[in-house]
Amino acid sequence: MKAEHDPVELLAQLVSLPTVSNRPVDAIAAVLAERAEGAGGRVQILNSSPGKSNIIARFGPPRTDGLVISGHMDVVPVEGQQWSSDPFKMTRRDANLYGRGTADMKGFLAAVTVALKHIDLHKLQRELALIWTHDEEVGCLGSKVLADTWTDTLDPLPKQAWIGEPTDLKICRMHPGHSSIEITCTGKAAHSSRPTLGVNAILIAQRVIAELERLSDHWRQTRRFETLLAAPYTVMNIGQITGGTAINIVPEQCVIQVGFRPLPGTDAADRILEIESSMESVRQHARFLGGDVKVRTLQIGPALLTEEGTPLQHHLCSHAIDAVPTAAPFATDGGNLERMGISSLVFGPGSIDVAHRADEFIPEADLRQCVNTVRRVVEDMCIADQKPA
Repeated sequence: MKAEHDPVELLAQLVSLPTVSNRPVDAIAAVLAERAEGAGGRVQILNSSPGKSNIIARFGPPRTDGLVISGHMDVVPVEGQQWSSDPFKMTRRDANLYGRGTADMKGFLAAVTVALKHIDLHKLQRELALIWTHDEEVGCLGSKVLADTWTDTLDPLPKQAWIGEPTDLKICRMHPGHSSIEITCTGKAAHSSRPTLGVNAILIAQRVIAELERLSDHWRQTRRFETLLAAPYTVMNIGQITGGTAINIVPEQCVIQVGFRPLPGTDAADRILEIESSMESVRQHARFLGGDVKVRTLQIGPALLTEEGTPLQHHLCSHAIDAVPTAAPFATDGGNLERMGISSLVFGPGSIDVAHRADEFIPEADLRQCVNTVRRVVEDMCIADQKPA
């Protein structure tokens, strides 16, 4: 099999590019842009900031309603994880392909790119647009820039999107959002032998965490989509805490980063106001001692809710393990695509259960099957004659 027709070989190349979100994506963007141009695509490299770009590659007649296929180029870190092999060198074991990003979601990028070679793109009657984004893993930042800057009235994209996140081949029409805040607790440094001369920021943070736990318990009482989600409420996660400088210094600062996942129909800004309000008693206590508590929004990633029965859902059904759509527990770029007037379904090979972990993998058979699935869906939606309603 020629290299350009082999998704395994391309996936190995993509995995070797360590596109952790705190690094540039220039190298992988160049590979994907070159492959799309080689297939005859009209390619735009949209720079968001140094080293960070979104890629849009378009095929077929412009301004015709066809299909968007989307995925992200970044991956999560590997630090602190015990891998059985180099995470940035793809390894085949027991019919599985191991490496960072194989499931989430460079496998899908490779499958789509190779599928272009199996489609007669000259026959497209409706537009096919590929959108590859940066920094999805740290808050859907690339798609946010795209949604903030894209002028749809001048250059409209197709109105249905297939996002190839790993869903075990289940069709997902909704997911919670993912937003994050930072709470900075400020105290006053002092020698640890004279603690009364200082204000311990970590002790202030302890009160903050207690209030966050109470608020999280309160959020659990408001439940929706119980038949679709294992956690049918706004989930909160206290994800990172950093504070103090030395064991013999009363800590002057402690910073807490908190993520939360509002359900569709719940405004993330309202949840942030609730967090602000819950901090008021702690803030008053801290200020009485000479410290402070401040809340800062880091990012807001919107939720997704797509109506049932879209044409894309119909075309994905024969490739899914269940024709009835469900929900993904994780956030995707779909919320920001929705802001662009594009309704999304999330469907892809691999499992989210192995994503973000050591020894992440995708079954080789699933990767190869995905090439054929992409080909058939694109042909059905962008080439075949449309049946009258």
